[in-house]
Amino acid sequence: MLETQRERVPLDDGGERDTALAFLTFARSCVLKKIDGLDDEQLRRRLVVSDTTLLGLVQHLTDAERYWFGHILAGNPRWAGVDFDMVVAPERTTAEVIGAYRVSIAESDAHIAALKSLDARTATPVHGEARTLRWVVAHLTSETVRHAGHADILRELIDGVTGR
Repeated sequence: MLETQRERVPLDDGGERDTALAFLTFARSCVLKKIDGLDDEQLRRRLVVSDTTLLGLVQHLTDAERYWFGHILAGNPRWAGVDFDMVVAPERTTAEVIGAYRVSIAESDAHIAALKSLDARTATPVHGEARTLRWVVAHLTSETVRHAGHADILRELIDGVTGR
């Protein structure tokens, strides 16, 4: 099938931080591209037994951004109790879910920018130990990429559009 959304992976290679953040940004962009041009019904359409939807993936990744960068990295208790749910409540609008993801990305980027080094440690321990910004970026990149892959499959099932 023709890959209609394909774009080149980042070529940023100016250092560890530059490369890591370029791939995190690329992964987020891939998720947003998967939902581009779809209507509310398509974004909420359940095509798999788990009831995962494209909009549900976006909601889940919003919680991931807030939990890992807001709570774990920056120590904001507001995001300690996110539920990572992939089922979007009917009363939540598509615009709210997508807007929240964009805001969470901007907030995460601000937390990252506030730290000078990838060796900076998290405010909240993970399994009893403070982790580095490097670890959190790698973790969120892998989580986002994993769900971007799910989004690829769901999008192809909806309208045949493929590509990263």
